Amino acid sequence: MTATIIQQKYEIKDISLAPQGKQRIEWAGREMPVLRQIQDRFAQEKPFAGLRLVACCHITTETAHLAIALKNGGADAILIASNPLSTQDDVAASLVADYGIPVFAFRGEDAATYERHVQTALDYKPNIIVDDGCDVVATIVKERQHQLADLIGTTEETTTGIVRLQAMFKAGVLTFPAMNVNDADTKHFFDNRYGTGQSTLDGIIRATNVLLAGKNIVVAGYGWCGKGTALRARGLGANVIVTEIDPIRAIEAVMDGFRVMPMEAAAAEGDIFITVTGNKHVIREEHFAVMKNGAMVCNSGHFDIEIDLKALASQAKEIKEVRNFTQEYRLNNGKSVVVLGEGRLINLAAAEGHPSAVMDMSFANQALACEYLVQNKGKLTPGIHSIPEVVDREIARLKLEAMGIKIDSLTAAQTEYINSWTSGT
Repeated sequence: MTATIIQQKYEIKDISLAPQGKQRIEWAGREMPVLRQIQDRFAQEKPFAGLRLVACCHITTETAHLAIALKNGGADAILIASNPLSTQDDVAASLVADYGIPVFAFRGEDAATYERHVQTALDYKPNIIVDDGCDVVATIVKERQHQLADLIGTTEETTTGIVRLQAMFKAGVLTFPAMNVNDADTKHFFDNRYGTGQSTLDGIIRATNVLLAGKNIVVAGYGWCGKGTALRARGLGANVIVTEIDPIRAIEAVMDGFRVMPMEAAAAEGDIFITVTGNKHVIREEHFAVMKNGAMVCNSGHFDIEIDLKALASQAKEIKEVRNFTQEYRLNNGKSVVVLGEGRLINLAAAEGHPSAVMDMSFANQALACEYLVQNKGKLTPGIHSIPEVVDREIARLKLEAMGIKIDSLTAAQTEYINSWTSGT
């Protein structure tokens, strides 16, 4: 870290939590063999030597291994949180104390602190930004145009962030390359489906300890996150209802065996509501009004705006904490609605986020996307770029190899056949 750029070395909750954090980081590493290989290669090749890198991510045990990989690669890197409730304070402490990586994040930071940390990150004058939701990138574009000359590019791994980048490109303000990590096959097929599916229900169970079997669970959105959540909820015995705006995804949900209906109809039937759309006010005033007494709502999308909590509060005569991460809104109509995790990512607010085995592939994509930006500095056009297929497939190959799984390869005759137009029946 360059002291002339940032005077503070870090801002975390408690440095004494480091031993516990280190133990948990090491435990997560047991199921991250792909990223471990990348860490080892980066330590030898130093692809980021002399570069400043800012990562705005959930500060978890899995993210720690991405940060270690980037530092091994020679980057002067700092971390800030992408969500006020997702920071694991012991992990932040260990990154500072044991790995020498500056962290500006603590669990429960307010909006003003979060915005200050974004500014702190940009004070570092980054050459590469690893973003999670596009807040750092949006801020540098809106407020610090003079720093764009130093920016090689950014990587983004959330649907929400990609949507924002697409809007920026359409508006003509995305003047640098952005790597779309979110759409890599080894990211969204696995992280979004299996990671979100398992960790979302884990968060609900930890927050409430309710039995999911027999409950009507409404999943808003049937993208990869919604598919995983619906699949896992059904596996635990829930009756799953899907709401969608996309007719293709809606018919897919129907053919996957789920009931599909508008939120207006689902609101009266659901016991537990889970939003995974990346949009705002998916559950709003008219929906709260018809919900069952004691209905639970939570969010597993990136930002906390999917549930219109301001509208809910305006209908409430009392709001009280009934369990950790669980607030009951007693409404003027005599019923109550229970909000989990303050409407923020329930899998990180009440649980530990995605399992490390799936984040192994997601963060391998992040690390290799950063390397790709450096290798192609000055060659990539401004705009959004996909992870090269060869990189995506290599991550999958390394994962299979680490799992001890072998697959077939094409014979010479098969290769010739699929590359020829003259061979037929």
